[in-house]
Amino acid sequence: MKVVLSAKATEQFVSELRTTFPDLTFHRAATSEEEIEFIRDADIFCGDPSREVFLAAQKLLWIQCPGTGVDKIVSIPEIRDSDVILTNARGPHANPMADHVFGMILTFSHCLREQWEDQKAHHWDTAKYDERVLELDGSTLGILALGGIGRAVARRGYGFGMEVYAVDAHPTPAPPEVKDVWGLDRLDELLQKSDWFVITAPFTPETQGLIDRRRLEQIKPGAYVIAISRGGILDEEALIEGLRSERIAGAGLDVTAVEPLPDDSPLWDMENVIISPHASALTAEMWEGRRQIFKENLRRFLADEPFLYVCDKQAGF
Repeated sequence: MKVVLSAKATEQFVSELRTTFPDLTFHRAATSEEEIEFIRDADIFCGDPSREVFLAAQKLLWIQCPGTGVDKIVSIPEIRDSDVILTNARGPHANPMADHVFGMILTFSHCLREQWEDQKAHHWDTAKYDERVLELDGSTLGILALGGIGRAVARRGYGFGMEVYAVDAHPTPAPPEVKDVWGLDRLDELLQKSDWFVITAPFTPETQGLIDRRRLEQIKPGAYVIAISRGGILDEEALIEGLRSERIAGAGLDVTAVEPLPDDSPLWDMENVIISPHASALTAEMWEGRRQIFKENLRRFLADEPFLYVCDKQAGF
């Protein structure tokens, strides 16, 4: 049985797999050309295959997405409509991403960007910040999608004394940290009451452009928007207008519709915007967690046991 891994897999990990599963043949493909070559007679592919790579496969049974979002994979019709099983590595990313959300929230609430600039300038001005620092205790945290990331954000918000609400396409009973979980029909209501609105939803046909101009006009005046899961859910042009008018107080973006964010985007130079390069999850622990999920799924595959984290290719997550 042959397993192909994309260049995201380290040589050390491939060596570890060969030791753990000595009866399997492993190939690490360093280029897309090698992916096409190796996948022809492969049973398993760990990576994000392009359409050209997938169409070269003749006996593929299972694709393990090494990350969480599978939107690019299921956008390929031949994969979406095939019998090939698709799994992902959800879970290890949630805690660091939630930490990142609160790094952005605390940066805004305690004017930390300005204070870093003051420090560089050797400038001490206590009065400048008088009554500008925001307390999180008692503020409202709204979360779009209460999956793994959303729940991790909710736990942190609860720890800060925030009132946490969420909307989800498939609402479930609220966990202890969340006051209520509503359906998408109450998204406008959530926007109207949230001091901090965090987007943790996957990118699917249903969520594409969900936070559009009309919805951003519903947002509570002076609220902050944090996008942490995927770009393309939030209308960036409408966001820019809201930020310029100061109706939206600030935005923290770890994801954008086009990545890298184009050089000419006004978002780069806005003082009330924090940008990070889709890097919120990149801890050593996350990578190790993803590797362990693939190893466990490989063990399950060989033992004919149910996979962890099988994706619904039609739903897109």
